[in-house]
Amino acid sequence: MMFSSSAGGKKATPQQEMVQVERSDSASPFWKAPQRDTPPLKKPARDSSLVVGAAYSHADILKFDSLNISGSGSRPRTPPSATSALERVPTQSPTTRTSKSPPFKQYMNFLSSTNDDWTADEAEDMYDYESDDGDDFGLPSLSNMKRRTRKKAEQSRAHLDDGLNGGSRERRYSNSEDIAIERPAASYPMPKKSEGKILRPQYKEILRDPANALHLINHPSIPANATPKEVDAINSRITRINKFKKLLQASTIPLPDLRSLAWSGVPEEVRAMTWQLLLSYLPTSSERRVATLERKRKEYLDGVRQAFGGGGQPAPGSSAPPRGTNRGLDEAIWHQISIDVPRTNPHIELYSYEATQRSLERILYVWAVRHPASGYVQGINDLVTPFWQVFLGTYITDPDIESGMDPGQLPKAVLDAVEADSFWCLTKLLDGIQDHYIVAQPGIQRQVSALRDLTARIDAGLAKHLEKEQVEFIQFSFRWMNCLLMREISVKNTIRMWDTYMAEEQGFSEFHLYVCAAFLVKWSDKLVKMDFQEIMMFLQSLPTGDWTEKDIELLLSEAYIWQSLFKGSSAHLKGQGGEGSRSASMNFTL
Repeated sequence: MMFSSSAGGKKATPQQEMVQVERSDSASPFWKAPQRDTPPLKKPARDSSLVVGAAYSHADILKFDSLNISGSGSRPRTPPSATSALERVPTQSPTTRTSKSPPFKQYMNFLSSTNDDWTADEAEDMYDYESDDGDDFGLPSLSNMKRRTRKKAEQSRAHLDDGLNGGSRERRYSNSEDIAIERPAASYPMPKKSEGKILRPQYKEILRDPANALHLINHPSIPANATPKEVDAINSRITRINKFKKLLQASTIPLPDLRSLAWSGVPEEVRAMTWQLLLSYLPTSSERRVATLERKRKEYLDGVRQAFGGGGQPAPGSSAPPRGTNRGLDEAIWHQISIDVPRTNPHIELYSYEATQRSLERILYVWAVRHPASGYVQGINDLVTPFWQVFLGTYITDPDIESGMDPGQLPKAVLDAVEADSFWCLTKLLDGIQDHYIVAQPGIQRQVSALRDLTARIDAGLAKHLEKEQVEFIQFSFRWMNCLLMREISVKNTIRMWDTYMAEEQGFSEFHLYVCAAFLVKWSDKLVKMDFQEIMMFLQSLPTGDWTEKDIELLLSEAYIWQSLFKGSSAHLKGQGGEGSRSASMNFTL
């Protein structure tokens, strides 16, 4: 969705745009103007040629700088931007000032008198404003990422010095095309030898046919001191696994029967193959499975070579090209991908390795150039990670692959297969919700409107309170629809939630709406006691860090209830508001 900053057609300056927004009495659903007694702070103008994200993203209005936090008793959880912090530094009047302090010293004095959360590491980070382009959906800025990677690099060097008696070792490139050469050289974690994960000896058979991993599943053992309830739970899980194995080993797999099975506690070997089948990536016939996998993986790798092989780009397996080489890439797309990938799941070690980031970059770039109607949009980088993590786990004996393993140490054939399978499954997923990412994002707008009406039916008190506080659903639920709640819950919990989405005929395009409704109503008791800024702060940082698989299953159960009551019953939602305000939602059948 494009927003014009000048009604007359003339391009206004950033300062004029700010004044116009703050003085307007527009009833825009995307903006709540703060009440200020002082003029707005001037922000540095951005280079118009710099690509920082999708031009039609609504998430810019979610920046905390936009909220009126001056009158709140509680501090924001994140420090203010460097620019606003500098402008709030108290200065002496000209008549009483005896000496002029340098800006750096003055700023450090200010930092020392405030909260530790406001501290900066070095002077170069304080003044490097151009690199501090934060993610539209709340991920760390690049300057924060640089500080974090610098600390990790220092720790890694100290570890190597201790282990190698002061010797140094040059990090080898991954055995793949290094296409992010325009980024400054990054430091990646170096796992200890004792932390390495074990590759399955049968990985070649699994590469050929995922069904070969099914006989490697180890059933959970029953402890000697287990209670009768625990014994029943373990036996139920074994029964579910055996049902999956029986269906997946059939010559022709019945997808309706596969969708009807319970997913709780299924191992990665079952999950990976089932996802590929339910997304129609794998054929249901076992006779065609091997040939199809080989053909689709080869097609993807050929696409990678075609996208990156020209214009000086090296062939797979060779060293990286010199800096400044003309690769023939779409620089606008590549620039945004190269920014977003390093801050994808930054709290998980698996996604900080070079091999992981290069793989995600190739997947996202190839998908973007193959889908010019939408191209790459921020948020798609999150959607590929559940596939990548599930498919990688099939080849590893340890079920916990989020830490202690550098994928670059695995055979190239394994990484190629994981990357190709992830690409095709991401493509299948996005084919069903591509109107979420085309210009104006009509799919997201319909779902946000439907969520507003559905909430009014499920919890009228919450809906009225949000309306009273002038909280628009687009302000917080845009990210829920764009990233499929991946910024709100962990990757492991997302994988369990996607199990159910896969089993639903329209899980990502329709059932996700009811999950979002159940998710919002879950916090109703807290939200009705909050004002506008507290609601926005709370919904941007929900307390789901300790959620387990049981919490996700409870959320899914509640979503099923709302779907059974309201799906196909759009007439029940009429009369909740003005006819004009509900016209868009009526086009979306619940």
